[in-house]
Amino acid sequence: MSTRSDLGEFLRSRRARVSPREAGLPATTGRRRTSGLRREEVAMLAGVSIEYYTRLEQGKQSNPSRPVLEAVAGVLRLDDDERRHLFGLAGAPVRRAPAAPARPARAEVRAEVRRLLDIVSPHPAQVLSRANDLLAANEQGLALLPGIEEWPARARNTARYTFLHPQGRRVYDNWEEVAAATVAHLRAVAGADPDAPDVTAVIGELVVKSAEFARLWERYDVRSRTNGRKRFNHPSVGRMTLSYEVLEVARSDGHRLVVYQAEPGTPDHDAMLLLRHAGTPRTAGEPA
Repeated sequence: MSTRSDLGEFLRSRRARVSPREAGLPATTGRRRTSGLRREEVAMLAGVSIEYYTRLEQGKQSNPSRPVLEAVAGVLRLDDDERRHLFGLAGAPVRRAPAAPARPARAEVRAEVRRLLDIVSPHPAQVLSRANDLLAANEQGLALLPGIEEWPARARNTARYTFLHPQGRRVYDNWEEVAAATVAHLRAVAGADPDAPDVTAVIGELVVKSAEFARLWERYDVRSRTNGRKRFNHPSVGRMTLSYEVLEVARSDGHRLVVYQAEPGTPDHDAMLLLRHAGTPRTAGEPA
Protein backbone atom coordinates (compact mmCIF):
# COMPACT_ATOMS: atom_id res chain seq x y z
CA MET A 1 0.00 0.00 0.00
CA SER A 2 1.33 3.46 -0.92
CA THR A 3 2.15 5.86 1.89
CA ARG A 4 3.44 9.40 2.19
CA SER A 5 6.85 7.91 2.91
CA ASP A 6 6.72 6.23 -0.53
CA LEU A 7 6.24 9.67 -2.10
CA GLY A 8 9.19 11.06 -0.17
CA GLU A 9 11.43 8.12 -1.07
CA PHE A 10 10.52 8.45 -4.72
CA LEU A 11 11.20 12.21 -4.78
CA ARG A 12 14.53 11.78 -3.03
CA SER A 13 15.62 9.02 -5.38
CA ARG A 14 14.74 11.10 -8.45
CA ARG A 15 16.34 14.24 -6.99
CA ALA A 16 19.61 12.36 -6.46
CA ARG A 17 19.58 11.31 -10.11
CA VAL A 18 19.56 14.84 -11.59
CA SER A 19 22.81 16.81 -11.56
CA PRO A 20 22.83 20.62 -11.22
CA ARG A 21 24.22 20.85 -14.73
CA GLU A 22 21.35 18.78 -16.14
CA ALA A 23 18.91 21.08 -14.33
CA GLY A 24 20.48 24.12 -15.95
CA LEU A 25 22.09 25.48 -12.79
CA PRO A 26 25.42 27.34 -13.06
CA ALA A 27 28.57 25.55 -11.99
CA THR A 28 29.65 26.32 -8.43
CA THR A 29 32.98 26.16 -6.68
CA GLY A 30 33.44 24.14 -3.58
CA ARG A 31 32.46 20.64 -2.67
CA ARG A 32 28.87 19.41 -2.73
CA ARG A 33 27.69 16.81 -0.26
CA THR A 34 25.45 15.26 -2.91
CA SER A 35 25.87 14.77 -6.64
CA GLY A 36 22.16 15.37 -7.25
CA LEU A 37 19.95 18.35 -6.63
CA ARG A 38 19.43 19.80 -3.17
CA ARG A 39 15.92 20.34 -1.84
CA GLU A 40 16.26 24.09 -2.12
CA GLU A 41 17.32 23.79 -5.75
CA VAL A 42 14.29 21.69 -6.64
CA ALA A 43 12.04 24.16 -4.81
CA MET A 44 13.58 27.15 -6.59
CA LEU A 45 13.33 25.56 -10.04
CA ALA A 46 9.74 24.39 -9.40
CA GLY A 47 8.68 27.82 -8.16
CA VAL A 48 7.66 26.76 -4.65
CA SER A 49 9.06 27.58 -1.25
CA ILE A 50 11.69 25.37 0.32
CA GLU A 51 9.31 24.82 3.24
CA TYR A 52 6.58 23.57 0.90
CA TYR A 53 8.88 21.19 -0.97
CA THR A 54 10.40 19.90 2.27
CA ARG A 55 6.93 19.08 3.60
CA LEU A 56 6.19 17.31 0.31
CA GLU A 57 9.26 15.09 0.67
CA GLN A 58 8.52 14.47 4.33
CA GLY A 59 4.95 13.43 3.57
CA LYS A 60 3.51 16.34 5.53
CA GLN A 61 2.00 18.23 2.57
CA SER A 62 -1.49 16.93 1.85
CA ASN A 63 -3.19 17.24 -1.53
CA PRO A 64 -0.43 18.93 -3.54
CA SER A 65 -1.86 20.72 -6.55
CA ARG A 66 -1.51 19.44 -10.08
CA PRO A 67 0.56 22.48 -11.23
CA VAL A 68 3.04 21.91 -8.39
CA LEU A 69 3.38 18.21 -9.25
CA GLU A 70 3.85 19.07 -12.92
CA ALA A 71 6.54 21.59 -12.02
CA VAL A 72 8.36 19.14 -9.77
CA ALA A 73 8.11 16.41 -12.43
CA GLY A 74 9.69 18.78 -14.93
CA VAL A 75 12.57 19.70 -12.63
CA LEU A 76 13.25 16.04 -11.84
CA ARG A 77 13.11 15.17 -15.56
CA LEU A 78 10.50 12.45 -15.04
CA ASP A 79 9.36 10.47 -18.05
CA ASP A 80 5.71 9.61 -18.65
CA ASP A 81 5.76 6.46 -16.50
CA GLU A 82 7.48 8.22 -13.62
CA ARG A 83 5.14 11.19 -13.89
CA ARG A 84 2.10 8.93 -13.62
CA HIS A 85 3.72 7.22 -10.65
CA LEU A 86 4.32 10.56 -8.94
CA PHE A 87 0.71 11.62 -9.40
CA GLY A 88 -0.49 8.28 -8.09
CA LEU A 89 1.66 8.48 -4.96
CA ALA A 90 0.47 12.03 -4.33
CA GLY A 91 -3.17 10.97 -4.61
CA ALA A 92 -3.73 12.82 -7.88
CA PRO A 93 -3.88 10.17 -10.65
CA VAL A 94 -3.65 11.63 -14.10
CA ARG A 95 -5.39 9.00 -16.19
CA ARG A 96 -8.24 7.41 -14.33
CA ALA A 97 -10.53 7.75 -11.37
CA PRO A 98 -9.64 6.04 -8.09
CA ALA A 99 -9.85 2.31 -8.38
CA ALA A 100 -12.63 0.20 -6.93
CA PRO A 101 -11.86 -1.79 -3.80
CA ALA A 102 -9.06 -4.23 -4.41
CA ARG A 103 -10.05 -7.70 -5.54
CA PRO A 104 -8.20 -10.71 -6.89
CA ALA A 105 -7.49 -10.44 -10.60
CA ARG A 106 -9.25 -12.86 -12.94
CA ALA A 107 -6.88 -15.53 -14.27
CA GLU A 108 -9.19 -16.78 -17.04
CA VAL A 109 -7.91 -16.23 -20.58
CA ARG A 110 -10.60 -15.91 -23.22
CA ALA A 111 -10.73 -18.58 -25.94
CA GLU A 112 -10.18 -15.92 -28.60
CA VAL A 113 -6.93 -14.88 -26.94
CA ARG A 114 -5.78 -18.50 -26.67
CA ARG A 115 -6.38 -18.88 -30.40
CA LEU A 116 -4.13 -15.87 -30.98
CA LEU A 117 -1.32 -17.79 -29.33
CA ASP A 118 -1.66 -20.47 -32.00
CA ILE A 119 -2.10 -17.94 -34.80
CA VAL A 120 1.22 -16.19 -34.10
CA SER A 121 3.12 -19.51 -33.90
CA PRO A 122 6.01 -20.21 -34.56
CA HIS A 123 6.69 -16.91 -32.80
CA PRO A 124 6.88 -17.36 -29.01
CA ALA A 125 3.86 -15.77 -27.32
CA GLN A 126 2.66 -15.54 -23.74
CA VAL A 127 -0.30 -14.08 -21.85
CA LEU A 128 0.78 -12.41 -18.62
CA SER A 129 -1.26 -10.95 -15.78
CA ARG A 130 -0.65 -7.51 -14.29
CA ALA A 131 1.56 -9.25 -11.70
CA ASN A 132 3.48 -11.18 -14.41
CA ASP A 133 1.73 -14.50 -13.78
CA LEU A 134 2.13 -16.73 -16.84
CA LEU A 135 -1.52 -17.40 -17.63
CA ALA A 136 -1.09 -19.07 -21.03
CA ALA A 137 1.54 -19.60 -23.72
CA ASN A 138 2.03 -21.35 -27.02
CA GLU A 139 4.65 -24.12 -27.22
CA GLN A 140 7.45 -21.76 -28.18
CA GLY A 141 6.46 -19.22 -25.54
CA LEU A 142 6.75 -21.78 -22.76
CA ALA A 143 9.93 -23.31 -24.18
CA LEU A 144 11.47 -19.82 -24.09
CA LEU A 145 11.63 -20.13 -20.27
CA PRO A 146 13.32 -23.50 -19.71
CA GLY A 147 12.46 -25.10 -16.41
CA ILE A 148 9.38 -23.02 -15.64
CA GLU A 149 7.23 -26.01 -16.53
CA GLU A 150 8.64 -27.74 -13.44
CA TRP A 151 6.64 -25.34 -11.28
CA PRO A 152 2.90 -25.81 -10.65
CA ALA A 153 0.82 -23.72 -13.04
CA ARG A 154 -0.26 -21.26 -10.34
CA ALA A 155 3.38 -20.60 -9.39
CA ARG A 156 4.52 -19.70 -12.89
CA ASN A 157 5.40 -16.04 -12.91
CA THR A 158 8.03 -14.39 -15.12
CA ALA A 159 9.27 -12.09 -12.33
CA ARG A 160 9.58 -15.05 -9.96
CA TYR A 161 11.36 -16.98 -12.73
CA THR A 162 13.82 -14.14 -13.36
CA PHE A 163 14.89 -13.84 -9.73
CA LEU A 164 14.27 -17.23 -8.13
CA HIS A 165 14.51 -19.98 -10.76
CA PRO A 166 18.00 -21.51 -11.22
CA GLN A 167 17.65 -21.09 -14.99
CA GLY A 168 16.49 -17.48 -14.75
CA ARG A 169 19.91 -15.87 -14.47
CA ARG A 170 21.47 -18.23 -17.03
CA VAL A 171 18.89 -18.00 -19.81
CA TYR A 172 19.04 -14.18 -20.09
CA ASP A 173 22.33 -12.95 -21.52
CA ASN A 174 21.27 -9.43 -20.44
CA TRP A 175 19.98 -10.54 -17.04
CA GLU A 176 20.72 -7.24 -15.29
CA GLU A 177 18.72 -5.29 -17.87
CA VAL A 178 15.82 -7.75 -17.78
CA ALA A 179 15.81 -7.78 -13.97
CA ALA A 180 15.79 -3.98 -13.71
CA ALA A 181 12.97 -3.69 -16.25
CA THR A 182 10.95 -6.34 -14.40
CA VAL A 183 11.20 -4.48 -11.09
CA ALA A 184 10.43 -1.11 -12.71
CA HIS A 185 7.31 -2.61 -14.30
CA LEU A 186 6.09 -3.99 -10.97
CA ARG A 187 6.77 -0.62 -9.35
CA ALA A 188 4.57 1.05 -12.01
CA VAL A 189 1.78 -1.49 -11.52
CA ALA A 190 1.94 -1.15 -7.74
CA GLY A 191 1.77 2.63 -8.02
CA ALA A 192 -1.35 2.46 -10.20
CA ASP A 193 -3.11 -0.15 -8.02
CA PRO A 194 -1.32 -0.22 -4.65
CA ASP A 195 -3.78 -2.57 -2.93
CA ALA A 196 -3.94 -5.24 -5.64
CA PRO A 197 -3.43 -8.50 -3.68
CA ASP A 198 -1.78 -10.40 -6.54
CA VAL A 199 0.74 -7.61 -7.10
CA THR A 200 1.59 -7.06 -3.45
CA ALA A 201 1.96 -10.81 -2.93
CA VAL A 202 4.60 -11.32 -5.61
CA ILE A 203 6.47 -8.14 -4.61
CA GLY A 204 6.49 -9.18 -0.96
CA GLU A 205 7.74 -12.65 -1.82
CA LEU A 206 10.57 -11.37 -4.02
CA VAL A 207 11.68 -8.69 -1.56
CA VAL A 208 12.12 -11.42 1.07
CA LYS A 209 13.63 -14.13 -1.13
CA SER A 210 15.84 -12.15 -3.51
CA ALA A 211 18.46 -9.64 -2.40
CA GLU A 212 18.81 -8.46 -6.00
CA PHE A 213 15.10 -7.71 -6.24
CA ALA A 214 15.14 -5.86 -2.91
CA ARG A 215 18.08 -3.73 -4.05
CA LEU A 216 16.42 -2.84 -7.35
CA TRP A 217 13.09 -2.17 -5.62
CA GLU A 218 14.76 0.51 -3.48
CA ARG A 219 15.87 2.36 -6.64
CA TYR A 220 12.25 3.41 -7.26
CA ASP A 221 12.61 3.10 -11.04
CA VAL A 222 9.23 3.09 -12.82
CA ARG A 223 8.65 1.77 -16.32
CA SER A 224 5.71 0.27 -18.20
CA ARG A 225 6.82 -2.53 -20.48
CA THR A 226 5.58 -2.07 -24.03
CA ASN A 227 8.42 -3.39 -26.20
CA GLY A 228 12.12 -4.11 -26.14
CA ARG A 229 14.77 -6.76 -26.73
CA LYS A 230 16.00 -9.72 -24.76
CA ARG A 231 19.18 -11.69 -25.34
CA PHE A 232 18.83 -15.38 -24.61
CA ASN A 233 21.42 -18.08 -23.99
CA HIS A 234 18.97 -20.94 -24.33
CA PRO A 235 20.18 -24.41 -23.26
CA SER A 236 18.49 -26.06 -26.28
CA VAL A 237 18.84 -23.58 -29.15
CA GLY A 238 21.82 -21.43 -28.13
CA ARG A 239 22.15 -17.67 -28.22
CA MET A 240 19.55 -15.46 -29.87
CA THR A 241 18.28 -11.90 -29.60
CA LEU A 242 14.52 -11.46 -29.85
CA SER A 243 12.45 -8.30 -29.87
CA TYR A 244 9.06 -8.30 -28.17
CA GLU A 245 5.84 -6.32 -28.35
CA VAL A 246 3.36 -6.08 -25.47
CA LEU A 247 -0.32 -5.72 -26.37
CA GLU A 248 -3.10 -5.05 -23.88
CA VAL A 249 -5.85 -7.67 -23.89
CA ALA A 250 -9.35 -6.20 -24.03
CA ARG A 251 -11.92 -7.09 -21.36
CA SER A 252 -9.37 -8.50 -18.92
CA ASP A 253 -7.85 -7.58 -15.56
CA GLY A 254 -4.69 -6.13 -17.01
CA HIS A 255 -3.72 -9.14 -19.12
CA ARG A 256 -0.97 -8.59 -21.69
CA LEU A 257 -0.14 -10.53 -24.83
CA VAL A 258 3.63 -10.65 -25.34
CA VAL A 259 4.88 -11.74 -28.78
CA TYR A 260 8.56 -12.32 -29.56
CA GLN A 261 10.06 -12.11 -33.04
CA ALA A 262 13.27 -11.92 -35.04
CA GLU A 263 14.01 -10.80 -38.58
CA PRO A 264 13.52 -13.70 -41.05
CA GLY A 265 16.69 -15.11 -42.52
CA THR A 266 18.85 -14.26 -39.52
CA PRO A 267 20.52 -16.70 -37.09
CA ASP A 268 18.23 -15.31 -34.38
CA HIS A 269 15.17 -16.28 -36.43
CA ASP A 270 16.58 -19.74 -37.11
CA ALA A 271 17.22 -20.29 -33.40
CA MET A 272 13.71 -19.08 -32.57
CA LEU A 273 12.20 -21.63 -34.96
CA LEU A 274 14.06 -24.41 -33.16
CA LEU A 275 12.14 -23.66 -29.96
CA ARG A 276 9.30 -25.87 -31.18
CA HIS A 277 11.69 -28.82 -30.91
CA ALA A 278 13.12 -27.76 -27.53
CA GLY A 279 10.94 -30.16 -25.56
CA THR A 280 7.60 -28.50 -24.94
CA PRO A 281 6.08 -29.16 -21.50
CA ARG A 282 2.77 -30.97 -21.41
CA THR A 283 0.82 -28.03 -19.90
CA ALA A 284 1.71 -25.33 -22.41
CA GLY A 285 -1.68 -23.67 -22.34
CA GLU A 286 -2.73 -24.36 -18.77
CA PRO A 287 -4.01 -21.24 -17.01
CA ALA A 288 -2.46 -20.12 -13.75
